[in-house]
Amino acid sequence: MLIRGAEVWRRGLADVRITGGTIAAIGTLAPLPGEEIVEANGGVLLPGLHDHHIHLSALAARASSIACGPPEVTTPEDLAAALGRPGSGWMRGIGYHESVMGLPDAAALDRFVADRPLRLQHRSGRMWLLNSAALAQLLARTAPPPGLEREGGRFTGRLFDADDWLRAALGSVPPDLSEVSTNLARFGVTGVTDMSPRNDPAMAAHFAAQRTSGALQQSLVLAGGLSLSDAAPGPWRLGPAKLHLHEAELPDFAEAEAFVRAAHGAARPVAVHCVTEVELVFTLALFEAAGAIPGDRVEHASIAAADHISRMAQLALRVCVQPHFVAERGDRYLVDVEPRHLADLYRLKSLSDVGLVLAGGSDAPFGEPDPWAAIRAAVSRRTRDGAMIGEDEALSPEAALALFLTDPLDLARERTIDPGAPADLCLLDRPWAQTRERLDAADVRACWASGRLIHQRIDQPPL
Repeated sequence: MLIRGAEVWRRGLADVRITGGTIAAIGTLAPLPGEEIVEANGGVLLPGLHDHHIHLSALAARASSIACGPPEVTTPEDLAAALGRPGSGWMRGIGYHESVMGLPDAAALDRFVADRPLRLQHRSGRMWLLNSAALAQLLARTAPPPGLEREGGRFTGRLFDADDWLRAALGSVPPDLSEVSTNLARFGVTGVTDMSPRNDPAMAAHFAAQRTSGALQQSLVLAGGLSLSDAAPGPWRLGPAKLHLHEAELPDFAEAEAFVRAAHGAARPVAVHCVTEVELVFTLALFEAAGAIPGDRVEHASIAAADHISRMAQLALRVCVQPHFVAERGDRYLVDVEPRHLADLYRLKSLSDVGLVLAGGSDAPFGEPDPWAAIRAAVSRRTRDGAMIGEDEALSPEAALALFLTDPLDLARERTIDPGAPADLCLLDRPWAQTRERLDAADVRACWASGRLIHQRIDQPPL
């Protein structure tokens, strides 16, 4: 295939030939006999975007779930309307935030849904809220886990950090990823890093089957538990060992240090979930004690004070950021976050200025999976209502795009369009000079993964 007349990223106007899933040549190229030709008409041709922090299974499950938190649901009345749909069987709500009506117990949820089991996931992903019907069904199948809250001898329906128990009690199986993959392709995403800490050899086998069947069209890096090192090889690459911290229940320091040392001993970097100041302090102390290796990374760095940034730089950690949370949640942050921390929220430029390597991830489904929304937010730093948070942390459009162009196994290296490179490509319908003013997924015209067309915008003639 020949892509003709594209503005090739970092190169300028050129033609690009794809052969056997790789880039064969770049320059002024004459079509070969019978060769498929794509007229780019000066549109910018980018390396395919990579989401460096996503939860594919949870994102797939969102399609059958009900949005139960901001911005769609902000009041008890909104929640009642969202849950008031007819039907039978289990209801699954997502995105709940305590700003709607605190943390309701089973009896409070029964007032919304009494005749069918309801499980409502908190926006953090750490908690489920169950109504009485859900409690009754789950406890009839299996013994309660330690994370099921009890008050006065009764279960409240608040379930903490017990996804494995809930999955087993429900008899859940990993979901098909076809729809998720198709939607990611619309954004120009050709690769993903699944950062679910419970990824193990069984989940690796599921992802391998999804890749082999073509349901998951993007290239895949799997982060997860230490046991992933023992998973059978498949059409995926091994990523960092994931350590998911919870400020309210931090792990024993010695055990966490042993985890880091074990991962390093298996030649795997470690990725640590850090959304609070305490979690970041714990993480920095952990790497200072265990030692850091190239590729060790902080996920989110949601709150990073200046001295913590300096320590991250001394350790040469990578940071996977989610700038779109400023847009998606910023108005709530202005209410909930201590004023002293507002300047520390989702920093970008101050991290880059000290030499820290940055990459971008959506954290979907806990954030929206559109990388262009994250790129816009990194440039604008504005909330949905137009408030500014951390104006000095804004990036240029080029630096914001680069968050999604880095190599998933070497975040310090930006992927490029060169002969011999995989033909993972995203073609936009306009040159970069226009794109940088819009940063909109609507401009994605076509997307190829390993040379195979995985998305074409419907208003375009067939390629």
